[in-house]
Amino acid sequence: MVAWLKNLWNTIRSGEAPEATPGGERGEAAAAAFLKSRHGFSIVARNWRSPRDRRDEIDLIARDGEVLVFVEVKARSAQALVPGYYAVDERKKRVLRRAVHVYLAALAHPPRTFRFDVVEVALSARLPPQCLHFANVPLFPQGYHVARQSGALDEAGRRSAES
Repeated sequence: MVAWLKNLWNTIRSGEAPEATPGGERGEAAAAAFLKSRHGFSIVARNWRSPRDRRDEIDLIARDGEVLVFVEVKARSAQALVPGYYAVDERKKRVLRRAVHVYLAALAHPPRTFRFDVVEVALSARLPPQCLHFANVPLFPQGYHVARQSGALDEAGRRSAES
């Protein structure tokens, strides 16, 4: 435990993104398998990191037909008191909005439709992972469009760099 905490502290001080935990990796694998088998999604990317800020990560990027789906996976112990869905707070949503915007802006042909989903994975030592899928979780303001936001985000980035 002490070694893990030291590693985490050194990672935070260095500014790098922390490495995935075994539970997180297991949860993401379970969520990807669940979305593919139960809902027919195709997985486009796992653990995509923004080139602008390596700490900004999208757990899963998938396709649900013509819709591009950005998925946040929250793996928890089956006995956890707080469901993973509630861990996606406003701070996490800001980070996800930033990462999703960078991803979409980099595409030559952004999709007409995209959405944000949360998959909560309950992990147990004795049972297979149990997944709950929350589709179309509000992440962006109504009427959000990548092309209209590009200038605003770039200008905001310039302003913060000049400060």
